[in-house]
Amino acid sequence: MSKRGNSDGDDHFRIRPGTPKQRGQAFVSQVLRQTTKASNATGGQRGKGGKTPGSRLGRGHVAARFTGQVLSARSRRVTVKVRLVYLKQAGVRSTITHLRYIEREGVGREQDTSEAYGPMTDRADLPAFEERGREDRHQFRLIVSPEDAEQLDDLRTYTRHLMGRMEADLGSRLDWVAVNHWNTDNPHTHIVLRGKDDTGKDLIISQAYITRGMRERAAELSTEWLGPRTELEIQRTLVREVDQERWTSLDRTLQREARDGLNHVDQPAGDPKLRQQRVLLVGRLQRLQRMGLATEERPGVWAVHVDAEQTLRALGERGDIIRTMQRAMGNQQRDLAVFQPGEDSRSIIGRVAAKGLADELHDKGNLVVDGIDGKAHYVALPAKTEVEQFPIGAVVEVKGSASVRETDRTITALAAHGLYRTDHHLTIAQSQSTPEPREVVDTHVRRLEALRRLGIVERMAEGVWRVPDDLPEQGRQYDAQRLSDVAVELRSHLPIEQQTRVIGATWLDQRLICDGKGVGDLGFGSEVKDALQQRSDFLIQQGLAERHGQRVVLAGKLLATLRGRELATAGRTIAAETGLQHRPAADGERVRGVYRRSVMLASGRFAMLDDGLGFRLVPWKPVIQHRLGQTLVATVRGAAVSWEVGRQRGPAVG
Repeated sequence: MSKRGNSDGDDHFRIRPGTPKQRGQAFVSQVLRQTTKASNATGGQRGKGGKTPGSRLGRGHVAARFTGQVLSARSRRVTVKVRLVYLKQAGVRSTITHLRYIEREGVGREQDTSEAYGPMTDRADLPAFEERGREDRHQFRLIVSPEDAEQLDDLRTYTRHLMGRMEADLGSRLDWVAVNHWNTDNPHTHIVLRGKDDTGKDLIISQAYITRGMRERAAELSTEWLGPRTELEIQRTLVREVDQERWTSLDRTLQREARDGLNHVDQPAGDPKLRQQRVLLVGRLQRLQRMGLATEERPGVWAVHVDAEQTLRALGERGDIIRTMQRAMGNQQRDLAVFQPGEDSRSIIGRVAAKGLADELHDKGNLVVDGIDGKAHYVALPAKTEVEQFPIGAVVEVKGSASVRETDRTITALAAHGLYRTDHHLTIAQSQSTPEPREVVDTHVRRLEALRRLGIVERMAEGVWRVPDDLPEQGRQYDAQRLSDVAVELRSHLPIEQQTRVIGATWLDQRLICDGKGVGDLGFGSEVKDALQQRSDFLIQQGLAERHGQRVVLAGKLLATLRGRELATAGRTIAAETGLQHRPAADGERVRGVYRRSVMLASGRFAMLDDGLGFRLVPWKPVIQHRLGQTLVATVRGAAVSWEVGRQRGPAVG
């Protein structure tokens, strides 16, 4: 018990209970457990009282009637989000991918990795957990976020107590792992719960317990640990909500008390607490009015606009995004922008400054990209995109997949009478002194091959294609269906400071060939300009460039030369490790072999194909992601490749 003084000088006493010790199950919990088991054994049949069909289905429907009975307006608030995942629909890698998401770098107290834990261990074996649940029909993924989580001395013990109460309510032991996150304003816990009970049957949890019971149990536990909220704490919370640009409890109160779409706040209240609440509600309405979300119809009578909730929730999400970007950029001053694929037709190139989850419950990732244009960009990634493939410091390109591709425009422009010819394109590229003209043409051929499989274009003969007049639009529609709204390509896994002196065809070399066009003078753009200068000096030392006054003239076929040198070095290293002979793949050669592993080089990612006589290093593509150990066929064209996968005899996948 502690003695404190409030702002008015009045002393009051506040009881702060300590962390409860582990005790045996309370009598009520034992009764609920046995009642739930009995209900499950009888199938939870509908009674005569006219209950909603399905209301008694699943474990926990009895307990849900009793949870929250001790809660009051002064109880601690907890948000619980639950997602039911059907594993066959989610894919075989869904569990391990989610576990990697939640146990990632930067979510711990000191921005380090937060380790997963379980009921009895502080270091859970995630591969073993994933193995146990591999044949499960479904899985529960929870986020538990106590409003006062920063005051909890031990979030792990809190989570274990909560899961213990859930076990009593559901009448079964639960198999789960959890990870605590401290990387947001509100510390929270991710819990992955297997969809099996202690008898090996499917764990079916009632809808009432999912929607209310879990949250109310968590609120009860928080209140027991920290004590009820004081009037001062409640008042401070509500005062902060008056000016917030998000959906608040004051907005929910206005929504609940509205009559015929109007809020009457002119009615006098005798209770001082009610008068104070009216003052706060009036202040909130005035704030909504300034935001264009409410109108005072007459003195004391307000109308909140129908789209207020949607707008406020969107503003709340945008506020979270801005805070995420500010944390990522630290003390670096940048203009902040959110990439809108439907609005941004241009691409963004930059360095990955931070990564995380935009929607932690559904594993939707995000990137903060420090662009060469001097701005910091927030990018929401498509669903099922693994953020691990984009290392911090890597160079990426972001573009809206709904935009028209430049390759499609070029093909249409070069087509004569509806026919595109590769020899004609090659001649034009050579006459314009285009760097690596053969690779440019090959890039367009790979695009045509992809569109041919959809019936959009037709291959008439070798190097001759019939293309429609509206090819750019048809190509755009195809990309929108295939790639979702956003397409993110890894341009280099190496930070630019490592690219300056490496042997390999780097992203910096590609920028040098383009004369550094599109690089700004601020932020990452300024760093890129310095790196380009250092790269030029290195290439001159290697005899791959010459300086003529203020100009640097690059050697012919620079990228091919650098890539060839790096592949030769990598081949010698792998040969020494495996005892296999490195056999370089010739341009245009069709290569067959067993896919043994992939190798990440400065020139990009390469697949090692074992043909029985030696091995080849072939440009890697996502299409072979899950084909390790299989025999594959690839046709190499410089830095590009077309893969033949599966047993089909059809065209290659470029």
